[in-house]
Amino acid sequence: MTQALAGAAPAAHRWTAWRLLTLAAAAAIFLIYSQFWVFPLLGDAGNPAASGLVRALYLPAYGAAALLFALSPGATLGALARQPFLVLLLLIAGLSAAWSIAPDQTLRRAIALGFTTLGAVLLAVRYRWAELSEVLGGCFAFLTVVALLVSLAAPSIGVMHDLFPGAWRGVWPEKNALGGNMALGFTVLLAAAALNPRRAPIWLGFAALALFLVLMSTSKTSLVSLMLGAGGVMLVALVRRHPASGVATVWLAVLGAAMLAGVLLFAADLVFELLGKDATLTGRTKIWAAAMRQVELRPWTGFGYGVVWETKGTWTPLAWIVKDAGFTPIHAHSGWIEQWLGMGVFGLAAFGMMFLQTVVLAMVALFRSPGAYLAVPLLIVYGLMTLTESIAVTYHDFRWAMFVMVATRLVWPDEKVGT
Repeated sequence: MTQALAGAAPAAHRWTAWRLLTLAAAAAIFLIYSQFWVFPLLGDAGNPAASGLVRALYLPAYGAAALLFALSPGATLGALARQPFLVLLLLIAGLSAAWSIAPDQTLRRAIALGFTTLGAVLLAVRYRWAELSEVLGGCFAFLTVVALLVSLAAPSIGVMHDLFPGAWRGVWPEKNALGGNMALGFTVLLAAAALNPRRAPIWLGFAALALFLVLMSTSKTSLVSLMLGAGGVMLVALVRRHPASGVATVWLAVLGAAMLAGVLLFAADLVFELLGKDATLTGRTKIWAAAMRQVELRPWTGFGYGVVWETKGTWTPLAWIVKDAGFTPIHAHSGWIEQWLGMGVFGLAAFGMMFLQTVVLAMVALFRSPGAYLAVPLLIVYGLMTLTESIAVTYHDFRWAMFVMVATRLVWPDEKVGT
């Protein structure tokens, strides 16, 4: 009996050590791709001397992904086999190097996209819904505390001065980044509270801090996203607590979304005024029009994954977009136009089909799985953000990673985790 207990103790310690190691790897992947450390290193103007260090600091995330893949290769490949549109999207990104305006750059960024996506898939197959919500919630809790401390203790970094003076930006370059990230964080933290009732007070406390940071960012769009995320959590709670009325609740939500779309279509000026935006959405409509003129030149193939906005020259797509828009944008400010511009109609279709598959599975989960507490509201917020921000199919980006995690969890149910 004593020998059995003595043998069990080291085994328990080894299990705990492995669990802590994999948890550290998961946190490393998420936090590195959150890029909370990039802006403090580079500053407003950018620091060319630090750019090489920034690229090197993504390597630990690649290493963490390799470690997790070595621990569960079968589950990872099995989950990818259930996501044909994701695999197709990655293939198109890589193959676009063949017709890219900057082939070497496209190939490097397609590889970075592959590692970013693989890391997300690995986290999804390793953790059940409740565990995944706490892993993500813990990372967001860390980010909220860091953003708060930097804004208070180092306002030269954490608070904007020239443009939007007084607005908080935390550890990101501008206020909308802080607001958007904290809106996502608020949604994830609410889901963690719903899926883990024992620790709900902790997660709700950090959710309140995320809300405070959204308010301090003064980003009205982010506040709307946050409210929609909270509404998504409430929708899931209503459907799961009252299954008999669940269908009616979903139809009411669809009707509400249709009414909102009608208001945006027929009373856009009023909405813009309430949000403090001009009719061009702070220049976004000019960028969209200019980008679509370039899409017309290569509608089927695009110009290559991840190269349009950094390939300078007299006759490059960026040069013509700058000429048409009247200023120099840093991206398309639309996840959908970005895919069409970079990977053509086939890349756009692959992303669209992946997004549609994920939404359909989330609607099914609404009636069948508690994971809907994380999947549904996160898809609402992410889907809204893709309309005005280029956060889809992006390398080294934790927002794309979270979308991939949700998409993977929806095709890889809890009972398969650990297999």
